[in-house]
Amino acid sequence: MTSSSYQVPRYVRWANPLIKVLNRLGLTIGTMRVIAVPGRKSGRLRSTPVSPVTVQGRRYAIAGISGSDWAKNARAAGWGTLSTGRRTEQIALTEVIDPDEQRAVLRTFPVQVPHGVDFFIQAGVVTGPTPEEFERGVGRCVIFRITPRSAPRARPGDGAHAS
Repeated sequence: MTSSSYQVPRYVRWANPLIKVLNRLGLTIGTMRVIAVPGRKSGRLRSTPVSPVTVQGRRYAIAGISGSDWAKNARAAGWGTLSTGRRTEQIALTEVIDPDEQRAVLRTFPVQVPHGVDFFIQAGVVTGPTPEEFERGVGRCVIFRITPRSAPRARPGDGAHAS
């Protein structure tokens, strides 16, 4: 099955906007966060809910549909923001290409984010909820390592004033 043959589950159309609104109001649902990355053409931040996982002290975000706009945008930009409630952090996004690291992240997902398993099953990325089944998702998903990114510094003459 190619990445273009995976289907976004129907509930995503109404659930994603709801999750984003609740997040903006300071309410989080389980492990859900909102990631925003600049659009490839517009440069405007585009947001979508994600459930980051942590493996050996490193954070990761998984794009279950590898051809999704947010994955393409993250690949192109390499940075974004991650919001939890009203707290937003600047992040760097590095695509994970090592298959062993991908396996470790995918095996962790159903354990740390059991409420997110259904998305992957309905999308056709995996057929079951086990770590072993998720491990088979290597090559079907895009995984990004999330690291802190310092805010861009003001340039002389850009209107920023030092105190």
